[in-house]
Amino acid sequence: MKAALVGADGALLHQARRTTGRERGPDAVVESILGFAADLRAHGERHFGEPAAAAGVAVPGIVDDDRGIAAYSANLGWRDVPLRDLLSKRLSGVPVALGHDVRTGGLAEGRIGAGRGADRFLFVPLGTGIAGAIGIDGRVEAGAHGFAGEIGHIVVRPGGAPCPCGQRGCLERYGSASAVSEAWAEASGDPAADAADCAKAVESGDPRALAVWQEAVDALADGLVTALTLLDPRTLIIGGGLAEAGETLFTPLRAAVERRVTFQKLPSVVPAALGDTAGCLGAGLLAWDLLATTPTSPAPEVTAR
Repeated sequence: MKAALVGADGALLHQARRTTGRERGPDAVVESILGFAADLRAHGERHFGEPAAAAGVAVPGIVDDDRGIAAYSANLGWRDVPLRDLLSKRLSGVPVALGHDVRTGGLAEGRIGAGRGADRFLFVPLGTGIAGAIGIDGRVEAGAHGFAGEIGHIVVRPGGAPCPCGQRGCLERYGSASAVSEAWAEASGDPAADAADCAKAVESGDPRALAVWQEAVDALADGLVTALTLLDPRTLIIGGGLAEAGETLFTPLRAAVERRVTFQKLPSVVPAALGDTAGCLGAGLLAWDLLATTPTSPAPEVTAR
């Protein structure tokens, strides 16, 4: 868990990290979040003279933003947790916003990060899996059922590798950091090798690494062109672990996307700017959105995964 006190201008006033404690079960995870938030509130009161005015929390899995319910998370093992109400109660009734981790990170990238000033953007972090956040005029679209942006489950290789979602050939089975790690471990014969190692081997000209990398880039380009055909974003923001390869990723990816577009307008393809603080900053923005912000408002607190 990452947590922060966030100022009205998006400044990180205080940051902290803790483990989720998920090995102790889903109820322990919820209690860890609530306790972390209470400690953060106390820190703000001690150091800023008053408690936070609002709180935001971003969690993985399926999130019902409107009802404030963390509906499902395979990694954390919970179902239908009324997290917004539980957190508000623990924080003595302050307003609480609940959001999805990737959409919340996308909100921050769109407003104060790489997408600042863009009226339409798509934020795609390439990590263990692949998700997306659709930005429209300073907000992020959740969809009718909270599933908007799941670009990792666009099928790019019909009949291909099975995906835990139940389909075959999903983008995240080919273009995620974990997919590259798996492919490079097999190609290199080193079971401990990962995507960062593959990127280094690409830079040194290893033909095996180049083949693995190009397969991932081609899959990503196929998925991204499908997304930009539907959404027509002005800016395409790529983040997550795979983006840490820098131009080793961005140069061939931009070229692969450009080769595939025909009538579509080519968006700017840029790296994410906020790194692993995006979730905290985005959750802080959700909290500020609950308030009529003034220069004298105390800082909202936020916990984010």
